[in-house]
Amino acid sequence: MQIPFGRRRESGDTDVEKASTNASEAGQGHGQQQLDPKVMDPNAGESNLTQEQEEMLHRKLKGRHMQMIAIGGSIGTGLFVGSGSALQSGGPASLVIDFIIIGIMLFFTVHALGELAVMYPVAGAFYTYSCRFIDPAWGYAMGLNYALNWLVVLPLELTAAGITLQYWPGARDIHISVWITVFLVTVVIINLFGVRGYGEVEYVLGMLKIIAVIGFIITAIIINCGGVPTDPRGYIGGRYWHNPGAFRHGFKGFCSVFVTAGFAFAGTELVGLAAAEADNPRKSLPKATKQVFWRISLFYIVGLTMIGLVVPSNDDRLLNASGGNTAASPFVIALELAKINALPSIFNVVITLAVISVANSSTYGSTRTLHALAERRMLPSWFGYVDKRGRPMFSLIIALLFGCLGYINEAAAGDEVFNWLMALSGLSQFFTWGSINLAHIRFRHAWKAQGRSMDEIPFHAAGGIVGSYLGLGLNILVLIAQFYIAVWPLGEPMSAKYFFQNYLAAFFVALFYLGYKIYKKDWSFYIPLQDIDLDSGRRDMNISEELAKDREEKAQWPRWKKIWHLFC
Repeated sequence: MQIPFGRRRESGDTDVEKASTNASEAGQGHGQQQLDPKVMDPNAGESNLTQEQEEMLHRKLKGRHMQMIAIGGSIGTGLFVGSGSALQSGGPASLVIDFIIIGIMLFFTVHALGELAVMYPVAGAFYTYSCRFIDPAWGYAMGLNYALNWLVVLPLELTAAGITLQYWPGARDIHISVWITVFLVTVVIINLFGVRGYGEVEYVLGMLKIIAVIGFIITAIIINCGGVPTDPRGYIGGRYWHNPGAFRHGFKGFCSVFVTAGFAFAGTELVGLAAAEADNPRKSLPKATKQVFWRISLFYIVGLTMIGLVVPSNDDRLLNASGGNTAASPFVIALELAKINALPSIFNVVITLAVISVANSSTYGSTRTLHALAERRMLPSWFGYVDKRGRPMFSLIIALLFGCLGYINEAAAGDEVFNWLMALSGLSQFFTWGSINLAHIRFRHAWKAQGRSMDEIPFHAAGGIVGSYLGLGLNILVLIAQFYIAVWPLGEPMSAKYFFQNYLAAFFVALFYLGYKIYKKDWSFYIPLQDIDLDSGRRDMNISEELAKDREEKAQWPRWKKIWHLFC
């Protein structure tokens, strides 16, 4: 027996227990059976799609796709260009320290997400987890917040791609709207191939970005040691940490770097969102989750440390490091200062491809979240329609129509409109990451309260529940730091306009949350631990024996192999 489509869970209802029992019965002897998505989340309502309308998302993402999405999937303008404005605002020390703080937070966050996604590889991932383990209203707010974030990022990235091409004199003669059209059509074509197209494009572009960053790090080491004959500076060493200095603009400069760091890391959580379309999440997700360590330590921390060593933080070009202006990219500036011919143009090509990659990822993130919201009757049902090729078509159309906002550049007030669009996405990631940590904390407490064994969990987060508490705390501290900067801005007078342009996302989250509460007339703040459904949505059921064998095998490994397996 399944929960009737039209029925919602009321306080004290026993539907959760029934759904859990039914889920367990459905899983007996069928470890890979996909449970009905309509009973995945009894707290948030059920899907009202008809059987003829509903098609399942295709599970075509392989292990190599998942790993590349985790390692290089969202490396884009945040790292390649935005890091320049962060270097100018906070100096090289603030740049590295802030990125390390955000990196530590993301390490625990992604591991928490990995544990949940391996256990419940369902559509919507972290939005769904917020609905199930925290509160439906908070989940609704997080779902709309995340979808809106990626919807507005798409036109921003398309515009950034057009600006990127203007690095070359010949491209400057072509109006930017032409380039926006070219890149928008490219994104449309990629998405016509469904999830497999997304996975293959991210695999190829991710590989190119990784090679480029590693190549840059090696080149920067040579530049710093004075090994480039054309560089008039000779040996640099730690010169720029002394003059103009390790820190700029004091504590405000330090705090101002956090949003840039968050934007640069945006998309790290996509590996969890892709779990529903992975062919074997129990095998591929743990490996992909562990790759985040290398992404944080190598590509961000090491790469930006080298940037701070070879580019002075008072370079005037860094003042323009926004909106995809790759002439202001610290990576390009480093190569230009060393007077290395051709390499600046080559790296600009990499940045262009990285922007396309992020635009592709933003389309994927928004469409899958809109689809999941519709599955739980939090949006009109047509958002949840999936065609026979596994594409959420109506959600995809909405996302691509948002891409047309890139043409606002034609308007006289285009820059002003874009500033407000960016305000919608500025803090969005921190709410998402904090909710992932909170959902994992609630999951672990519910697991213990309902007498479950930890041996039933296929993948354990590296930091456990302590890591999630730390990740949640760091997210809260960053939001506080950004509130401080929004009220008392760096180099700007206090103003309501500046405050809302830097903290607007928080008000939208509050609006979505309260709106849901008012509409549903449900003023409870959380789901009781005993009422949390821990069974619906599990793709692998009754695999305790298989997990026990895996643990016995790993216990026999030599120490070096255990250490290697911890990070790879």
